[in-house]
Amino acid sequence: MKFAGSLAVLGLMFSSTVIAGGSETVATATLLVDVEVAVKSGHVEPVDGITSSGQPDKSALEVYSKSGYAAVIDLRGVDEDRGMDDEQAVVKSLGMDYVLFPIEDRDAINFENAAKLDKLISSYDGPVLVHCGSGNRVGALLALRRSLNGADDADALEYGKQGGLTRLEDVVKERLKEN
Repeated sequence: MKFAGSLAVLGLMFSSTVIAGGSETVATATLLVDVEVAVKSGHVEPVDGITSSGQPDKSALEVYSKSGYAAVIDLRGVDEDRGMDDEQAVVKSLGMDYVLFPIEDRDAINFENAAKLDKLISSYDGPVLVHCGSGNRVGALLALRRSLNGADDADALEYGKQGGLTRLEDVVKERLKEN
């Protein structure tokens, strides 16, 4: 089973793995999960009790529910299009809590909101999906959260990137310098 062990190690680096000689998709533990990969694999594994993603659709939310997720924390603004009529109703119908925690501009990427997110995540016994439109806002707050929990700036920034941080990297670097 040396091959299977290698797949487990590789799985920590990639969001999906194709089994040699076949086409089976295996879900693996990565902080940022591609919604399409989650739906194809039918299962999601959290990292440190968290999964970050862009906007999930109903099929993806069903996968999170079947994977034992306790809550969905939505960082999208109130007026942002979610691609479904009522995300909150869908999430609740699947047995998960829905928390709207809007992060609507660059000023909202701050340590105060990272601490609030930390408290929200910590309040659940099961895994939590935290999403925005692309994962960028999630990654930004996760970086600041990591810093609050004692990580140095480089580690915090890397963790944020693993969580989806892209265009807000400059804001996160600025906040880290202020702290």
